[in-house]
Amino acid sequence: MLLWFVIGYWVISVAIGLVASLKVHNTKDFAIAGRHLPFYMVVATVFATWFGSETVLGIPATFLGENMRGIVADPFGASLCLIFVGLFFAAPLYKMKLLTIGDFYKKRYGRTAEIMTTLAIVVSYLGWVGAQITALGLVFHIVSDGAISQTAGMWIGSMTILIYTFFGGMWAVAVTDLIQMVVIVIGMLYIGGEVSGLIDGGVGAVIQHAQDAGKFTFWPSADLKDIIAFAAAAMTMMLGSIPQQDVFQRVQSARTIKYAVWGSVLGGSLYFLFAFVPMFLAYSATLIDPDMVARNLAEGGDPQMILPQLVLSDKIPFIAQVLFFGALLSAIKSCASATLLAPSVSFSENILKPLLPQMTDKQLLKLMRFVTLGFTIIVTLYAVNSELSIFSMVENAYQVTLVSAFIPLAFGVYWKRATNQGALCAIFAGLAVWIGCLLFGGDDPFIPAQFAGLIASFFGMIVGSLVPQYVPHNQHIHDELHAGKHGHESFESPKAT
Repeated sequence: MLLWFVIGYWVISVAIGLVASLKVHNTKDFAIAGRHLPFYMVVATVFATWFGSETVLGIPATFLGENMRGIVADPFGASLCLIFVGLFFAAPLYKMKLLTIGDFYKKRYGRTAEIMTTLAIVVSYLGWVGAQITALGLVFHIVSDGAISQTAGMWIGSMTILIYTFFGGMWAVAVTDLIQMVVIVIGMLYIGGEVSGLIDGGVGAVIQHAQDAGKFTFWPSADLKDIIAFAAAAMTMMLGSIPQQDVFQRVQSARTIKYAVWGSVLGGSLYFLFAFVPMFLAYSATLIDPDMVARNLAEGGDPQMILPQLVLSDKIPFIAQVLFFGALLSAIKSCASATLLAPSVSFSENILKPLLPQMTDKQLLKLMRFVTLGFTIIVTLYAVNSELSIFSMVENAYQVTLVSAFIPLAFGVYWKRATNQGALCAIFAGLAVWIGCLLFGGDDPFIPAQFAGLIASFFGMIVGSLVPQYVPHNQHIHDELHAGKHGHESFESPKAT
């Protein structure tokens, strides 16, 4: 019965996405919903895109094993990323009227920087989307009681999400995200009420038990190595997720600049609050079924299965099971569809389009759709063959953008003296140091590879911009961006447009 409810919900959401595809008439509609999204849809799509499989399965598993300190990257770093985007990057990027985040690097630093950062951004999505597809396979395997293998579930899930993403683009993603946000919120709150009712003392008893067990330990010890590792974990998603196409799409899809700014801030804040509900549910299992939790936390067990096994137990009513898996599927679908679309649009617009200068807008739209198809196949193959946990896939995904794309973006917006040469030095230095540390730094380095890469990228930008310039610099775009308050007025002018 549960499987049929899941299938029914799955079919309905795909149908809604296909209906939304009727709004897609050009690449602007496909990539950024024609910049027509109202405020509530911006908030919903920001929240739903971030609230993925790692939030429901990965974060609780990591919390049980490593306490609060282990989840500094997500939800703490991830939610701060969205808030920082809204406060510091949404306005200047929205004013520039770009189609992709790669267009910023092209305008600010030239074609080479555009190619390098776009490729880094596309590669980073392998881990993020792979985590969602892995979770889809897990859900189908669980609700079918093993009749559908996890591998088959991955292919079923990715291909059905592809259907409405292929046709509807950002419009389909935004409409389905709105519905899925409602399902996530209602489902999580309802199952939270059911689970807390099984424990004497309810929510307060669970929180007190977790506090007594030391689960709220957050800050690192006074040891320098622990402090650096803690900071590196936080920065990976907090800063590495900022130069990402899925975040950028939500900013650009808003109807007004205020919607772009505050939609991101509110969506990130809501994500932070609701990310603690799955953690509460998973820790409640230690009081409801401690033997099951011990088995999954032991060597050879799977901590990601604690929450699904709790929900499927005979202690939880059927309606709560339906709502939980509905919320879980909503979380996965909203995240997967957005992160399938984002790299496909970036690769089409910033890598392929310049190679085909005679292409019309309709031809580019077709290209974006078929790149989406190709990326879906590639990332599903990656997920099927990956042995990483869902949380690790997501946490590792943004190291490459942290070391290569963040510094050029931040300095390009906020430092007038940043040059094309400085950006290229930042990209190459960050990538070189990061790769070198991964290859030769050992299993337990004093400075994590992504932290070392970020520092190298920072100094690469400073030195490359201040020494004599050997790389041509587009002074016109440079002056436009930094005129007034980061070029807001200039990029709104008809001439700039």
